[in-house]
Amino acid sequence: MVKPIDSSIKDEQLIQKRREQLQKGAVSLFKQKGFHRATTREIAKAAGFSIGTLYEYIRKKEDVLFLVCDAIYDEVKARMEAVFNTKETSEDTLYQAVKSYYELMDDMQDEVLVLYQELKALPKDAQDYVLEKERQMVHLLERVIQNNYPRMTRDQLTIIANNIFIQGQMWGFRRWILQKEFSLEEYTNLQFDLLKSQLELTRGG
Repeated sequence: MVKPIDSSIKDEQLIQKRREQLQKGAVSLFKQKGFHRATTREIAKAAGFSIGTLYEYIRKKEDVLFLVCDAIYDEVKARMEAVFNTKETSEDTLYQAVKSYYELMDDMQDEVLVLYQELKALPKDAQDYVLEKERQMVHLLERVIQNNYPRMTRDQLTIIANNIFIQGQMWGFRRWILQKEFSLEEYTNLQFDLLKSQLELTRGG
């Protein structure tokens, strides 16, 4: 169980506001320099704080990285839950789920890149905590897929949902190649055609 990050400030709304500023500033800084090379003074400056103010909201530098990772997963999961239809059964429902997920990865590609580059710097319990949120997001994809392909085996469902999850991230990870070759719409449609080919093989599973 991950312990809450202590703050000397008692106003919960102010804590939330300041930590959001901190998260945004840190993502930009970590993208440029990486977590290990960034100093706490640079993190404070990127967030618009003094170093003294920074330590009113965190205990140590690693707390900033945890807040960043936690906030990214929370936003991704919330946005997925808002657009995914886990009850209807149609090809269009599945397409819209894949499309909206890829759009989300396009919108948050800098944050996701920072997350996977720096997650290993967190303690093991914190890594487990944020990665459990990833498993929850993959489960959302599994539910949408299973609605349309109820006879799919558990192993097939797990692999295909994870494939979709990684393909969305790949749009940002491989941006210097993929985004020169394809528009997001073209990438989505090509990936979905390949997905349908895979899924059809499981019809009689």
